[in-house]
Amino acid sequence: MRVSPCRNIMEIKEDFYTIELCGVKRELPLVRVAPKLKVALFNILGDTEIVKAVAPKLSSMVPKETEVLLHPEGKAITLAYEISVITGIPYVVPRKEKKQWMLDPISADVKSITTGKPQTYWLDRRELPKIEGKKITIVDDVISTGSTLEAMENLVSKIGGTIIAKIAIFVEGNERKDVISLGHLPLFPTDE
Repeated sequence: MRVSPCRNIMEIKEDFYTIELCGVKRELPLVRVAPKLKVALFNILGDTEIVKAVAPKLSSMVPKETEVLLHPEGKAITLAYEISVITGIPYVVPRKEKKQWMLDPISADVKSITTGKPQTYWLDRRELPKIEGKKITIVDDVISTGSTLEAMENLVSKIGGTIIAKIAIFVEGNERKDVISLGHLPLFPTDE
C-alpha cells in the first residue's frame, strides 16, 4: 500500500471569526484561553500581507511628537519594524526572557491572557537612554486585558519616559478609550 504525502489524514474542526482589515480578509480560529472562554487568534507573525496592509494606517495614527516606539516582544515585532520604517521613529523591544548579555536589566511582571501564566519583560540597561525622557507610543497587535500595557507602563515609569499613545490593530473584549485601534475583537464565551 502506498501512502500519498499530500493525503489529509486528520481533519481539524474549528470555528472561525472573519475579519477584514485594509482590504485583507482573514479567518481567525477560535481558540480556548481559559475555561469557558475562547478568543479569535490573530497571529500576524509571518503574515507579511496583513502587516504591509495595516502598517501605513497605524503609522498615520502615531502622534507626531512620538520619539520612540515600544513593542513588547511577541508576534507583532514585524509590525513595529514596519511602522518604524514608515515613520522614521526608532523602536525598542522589551524581551520576555532575561538574556545573559543584558547589563543590569530592569523588569516588569505581567500575566497575559494568551499565555495564561506569569511572564516578566526585561530591558537591558543599555536601552534606557533610548527611552529616558522620551515621548513613547506603545505598539501591539492585540490589546485585551491590558496587563501587557501595564508592564510596559511600569518599565517606562522606572526609566522616566512618558507614554503619549497606545496603538494596536485590535482591542479585544471590552472597548478601551485609552487605545487607538483599527478594530475590535469580541470574546467568545462557551459552555464547555
